[in-house]
Amino acid sequence: MVFHKTGCLVCGKNLQYFQTARTLKCEICGLEFESAAACEDQHFVCDQCHAGAGLDSITSLALETESGNPVAIANKMMKNPLINMHGPEHHYLVVAALLAAYKNSGGHIDLPATLVEARQRAGKVPGGICGYWGCCGAAIGSGIFVSLATCATPMSAEEWRLANTMTSLSLEAIAMNGGPRCCKRDTYLAITAAAGLVRERLGFDMEVSELIVCPFYKGNSSCRKRACPFYNQEGC
Repeated sequence: MVFHKTGCLVCGKNLQYFQTARTLKCEICGLEFESAAACEDQHFVCDQCHAGAGLDSITSLALETESGNPVAIANKMMKNPLINMHGPEHHYLVVAALLAAYKNSGGHIDLPATLVEARQRAGKVPGGICGYWGCCGAAIGSGIFVSLATCATPMSAEEWRLANTMTSLSLEAIAMNGGPRCCKRDTYLAITAAAGLVRERLGFDMEVSELIVCPFYKGNSSCRKRACPFYNQEGC
């Protein structure tokens, strides 16, 4: 089966979102799930099949890169053909890009082991929650990153505060920017918010350019173009 990069993975048509979840069968694995989204032809692909091998590619790049720039790392991850225009794979992608940049900027973490835990945690964050739960998965990803970097638990004090502060800062930046959702835009917003907190609270300076230009807008049918801070206004 040839998958489409945007819209429905099966046929490429636009997705439709419902107010209440329905029981739908995944077109790839054949299992049934509760979901509030399907395409115009009622095709449905579950989160696990949607992410697919893309999650492995994210881990591989995070382990290979020597960059301390989480935006550059995220861009390289998102340019991989296995990563779709939108989808829950971005929740792990945010964590992995930040962990790799943090490690390469002097952060003290066991990156391979931490990525395993990051993937497990981020994999529990479903797609579409930005609109249905009011909490974007990219923002949650930044909180997961700080939790892992500081070894936070539900019983921690300062680490608990930092992890929750991180999610709130990312979520505020994403919310203030407005919808509709864009996994690329929200990834940039969450990562830049995280870089600021890491610099101010953890003492590590990750390389983040002041100018971020999104190279993915042509593949996004709902791109807000000039209303997005990362839009390539010169069209090059």
